[in-house]
Amino acid sequence: MPGENLSRDEAQERGRLLSVDAYDVALDVRSALAQGADADTFRSRTTIRFRCAEPGAATFADLLAPSVTAVTLNGRELDPAAVFDGTRITLDALAAENVLVVDAQCAYSRTGEGLHRFVDPEDGEVYLYTQYEPADSRRVFANFEQPDLKAPFTFEVTAPEGWVVLSNGAQDGATEGGRHRFATTRPISTYITAVVAGPYHYVSDSYRRTFEDGTELEIPLGALCRKGLAKHFDADDVFTVTKQGLDFFHDHFDFPYPFGKYDQAFVPEYNLGAMENPGCVTFREEFIFRGKVTEASYERRANVILHEMAHMWFGDLVTMQWWDDLWLKESYADFMGAFAQVEATRFTDGWITFANRRKSWAYRADQLPSTHPVTADIRDLEDAKLNFDGITYAKGAAVLKQLVAYVGQEAFLEGARRYFKRHAYGNTRLTDLLTVLEETSGRDLAEWSRAWLETAGVNSLTPQVTYDAQDRITELGILQEAAPSHPALRPHRVAVGLYRRQEADSALVRYARAEVDVSGPRTAVPELAGLERPELILVNDEDLTYGKVRFDEGSLATLRARLGDLADPMARALCWAALWGLTRDGLMPARDYLDLVRRFAGRETDIGVLQSLHDQAQAALEHYAAPEHRERAARELAEGALRELRLAEPGSGHQLTWARHFAAVAAVPADLQLVQGLLDGTAKIDGLDVDQELRWTLLEPLAAHGLADESVIAAELARDDTASGRRHQVRCLAARPSAEVKEQAWQQVVESDALSNALVEATIAGFAQPGQQELLVPYAPRYFAAIERVWRERSIEIGMDVVRGLFPDWLVEHSTLDAADRWLAEHDRAAPALRRMVLEKRDDLARALRAQACDAAAGARP
Repeated sequence: MPGENLSRDEAQERGRLLSVDAYDVALDVRSALAQGADADTFRSRTTIRFRCAEPGAATFADLLAPSVTAVTLNGRELDPAAVFDGTRITLDALAAENVLVVDAQCAYSRTGEGLHRFVDPEDGEVYLYTQYEPADSRRVFANFEQPDLKAPFTFEVTAPEGWVVLSNGAQDGATEGGRHRFATTRPISTYITAVVAGPYHYVSDSYRRTFEDGTELEIPLGALCRKGLAKHFDADDVFTVTKQGLDFFHDHFDFPYPFGKYDQAFVPEYNLGAMENPGCVTFREEFIFRGKVTEASYERRANVILHEMAHMWFGDLVTMQWWDDLWLKESYADFMGAFAQVEATRFTDGWITFANRRKSWAYRADQLPSTHPVTADIRDLEDAKLNFDGITYAKGAAVLKQLVAYVGQEAFLEGARRYFKRHAYGNTRLTDLLTVLEETSGRDLAEWSRAWLETAGVNSLTPQVTYDAQDRITELGILQEAAPSHPALRPHRVAVGLYRRQEADSALVRYARAEVDVSGPRTAVPELAGLERPELILVNDEDLTYGKVRFDEGSLATLRARLGDLADPMARALCWAALWGLTRDGLMPARDYLDLVRRFAGRETDIGVLQSLHDQAQAALEHYAAPEHRERAARELAEGALRELRLAEPGSGHQLTWARHFAAVAAVPADLQLVQGLLDGTAKIDGLDVDQELRWTLLEPLAAHGLADESVIAAELARDDTASGRRHQVRCLAARPSAEVKEQAWQQVVESDALSNALVEATIAGFAQPGQQELLVPYAPRYFAAIERVWRERSIEIGMDVVRGLFPDWLVEHSTLDAADRWLAEHDRAAPALRRMVLEKRDDLARALRAQACDAAAGARP
């Protein structure tokens, strides 16, 4: 729709003209309980008080709504038909001081954007919540939708009697006739305002702290979820992590939490992991665990809780001027979330998870053709939406981790403290952060910023070593390389570890370590000269820098033979990550990587690393293994998974993880028979509790192999007729190997907008299954014919799901690559965000073809 995609230039001009003094927003959501079309919209009445630097000038307010009832500017009634075009309200003849009143009918959302309405299939209850980032508050109330036009907000919500209703501020006074009024907030941006309403299950607690000067702080805490999930809700653990985080951030930030209360709402059909709305944080309800999960799931939830909490300072208190500097909040929150987790909670191995999962996300994003500097060039809102990626989050956080090693922890934290005090309730750019860090560290960070924040790409670090006749190191150097497309070489602070066995059958342990500043194409490490020959040289030991780790031939041979003997879990995780990087880059055959997983994954002690290995093994099998080798590789991977499942400690997280992996890779009749037996109870594995979530995990591969028809899936839904059960059912239905099934799934997702965001996601997840390529061949040309229309007609969230999720990467063939290239050549004027996604998926496909060629070449060797 014209005007929906706000540009940076437009925002800068409006920001130059306007200053916003206050919002009063009144929402009436009683229609949420209506039936049919009456439940499509709600009333939204907004009063905005703002100033204009150039009286007489014109501007616009943002609103995405089906209709506007009335618009009044400074007492002057404007004709909605003349000033509202569906996305913007034209405002002319502005005074120095202005009052705008907009009365509109806004639409409830089924895509997770704006005010989302969810009907619980279990009990028929209706739940509402908002999600705005980067620019969907305009779907709920009229505003100036850009992060630098901050203002205090006062919300009033009229809701059905008996509902729990929350917003950013605490409730102000008693509820009358379903009307809830909330305390005025501090100045905040539009995208972090929030409303949550419905018959939620609410649990309360409080946090108290006495500061050194004797002042006391009390923060009311709340945690809430749907009533149907209440029996699974471990609110005590959520509050424990919350209090630990508040202690940590108050210890280090010297700026008391500024937003009063702290509610955390776990909501249905949520598109993100969580959102940092001050005082009213929202999370996807999958963080409430309906069955047994591993410790990695609790660690992940704790990390997200702490990530969002860090945003209360980085992002909410101090906010980026425009989305170019999105990293100012996301990189910091990603880093501080992991830092707080390791320092303040029971999850002391958080940096291993960071190295293993978060940085893998970053390395992938940084090698795509769409890679960008951490400080990105964001031209408009569509650009902004796509830049919530592995670079903005994980690479930025990794760069900050290195910065801490470079300037020192205390200088880094003192810089944060000054940053908060200097820019509280304001907006900043990169230079504002660098200024305080230069003050506290005494270092000139301009060159560091140019190298790490203002250039794209990832470097590779490879050890180069020579030995004398006595098997001692004569020289050890580190070679730094960059891709030709992004040739910048960077300064790296790294630790180099030397590992060997003390005895023939003992563990590989580190016997020497040196830190060095790498710069240029080759850097010597003189401290390690003269030492005995190591079996393994690990560049970037302890994960101090951001870069792809490579190995010399001797180290790689050691890992092929003895990876499981590496004692240190961080070193082991770094080696696994580096081996996966070699596989993705087509430098290690997929069959070799799968062989390493079969032989050594069973000895992995870190459950999060093990889960990553399973995910990567499945990706290697489906995308990187040569087609002629895939059937054998799948059989061997399943055999190894079953062996480890039977060997795992009964009732352990490792046993559960191996059970899930076995179900995912089972393909031969005997393996599928065991999966069926575990589901129906005719087969048992000691200690394995086949709860409802695991039942769905077992059912999906049976459906995908044609061993569970619609009636079987319906029977499973009857056991679990819940919101979660419905999502699982839809995924299993779409997984069935039938041309009719695939056509129905395609129609539901591509040709109709009837499904909610969660069910679109579930249908796409089930659509393309391993071994179903013949059924899916017809959808490759249909994909390229449909995506521009889908992008134009659907919301950006659904458009992203369809474009990414249905790209025909199930056909790893040159013909698919050619089809993508043709589409890109013929659609050079398509929306840049759409072209970016197609280009990224095309690059993944090209990478898969290179990896398959590497694997095929290995198979051809005698």
